[in-house]
Amino acid sequence: MYAHLNVSFVTQSSNIMLFLLWHVVHLIISVLYIVREIFRAIESYLITNGYVNTYTNLNLGRVKYLGVVIDSDEARNTSKVVELLEWLSALGVKKICLYDREGVLKKSKVVFMERFGSTENSVSGPLVSKKRMDFEFVSITDGKEAVAKAANLLFKKYYVDGDSEKPFFTETHLTEALKTLGAVEPDPDLLLIYGPVRCHLGFPAWRIRYTEIVHMGPLKYKKFGLIMKAIHKFTKVKQNYGTLS
Repeated sequence: MYAHLNVSFVTQSSNIMLFLLWHVVHLIISVLYIVREIFRAIESYLITNGYVNTYTNLNLGRVKYLGVVIDSDEARNTSKVVELLEWLSALGVKKICLYDREGVLKKSKVVFMERFGSTENSVSGPLVSKKRMDFEFVSITDGKEAVAKAANLLFKKYYVDGDSEKPFFTETHLTEALKTLGAVEPDPDLLLIYGPVRCHLGFPAWRIRYTEIVHMGPLKYKKFGLIMKAIHKFTKVKQNYGTLS
């Protein structure tokens, strides 16, 4: 009886210690996150108000196509998305690919296009003013549908005919199939990701082969100065293209 009580006491003590340890770790992480956000806010303030001259002149000629990935839950806050687009417009960004996993942004595309005088998927031609931007709207279903159609096309081309050669499919085969279907859009030069996790949230992988990806944190904590910093860092990156021999 005594031994049973002793084991029970030790077990309860261990559970309490683990519970307290979890809270301590959670508190430390929360404090570090708050400190990080304070530093980000100060940095953004200094950049936005011109105290850091490094970011005053952005070479937007290298950002011909900007991708913006937003977590679907945050994308429902249309006013925040519009504010983000206002900032990008003020910087002089002209062509944007807007992506969220569930297609929330697609449902509000009329709002964005009317506000910024744009037409969907118009990625070429002269733009009459700095305010005007061209949009492409993408969700995870677009990627799945395009890949499924491309796979079906390749299957019919190489496997339906029993006498034809059965190649080992590569990226080149997929790209050619997508081009045949008219499903190939420009690859974003830079991809800004707004969301709680550090991943591309399902953005079509074949469109970010040479894309620079920057995680910007949650949309509600977006900061103008940090967008300037991300674009500036991208314009200073040296990108080498080619294959290893």
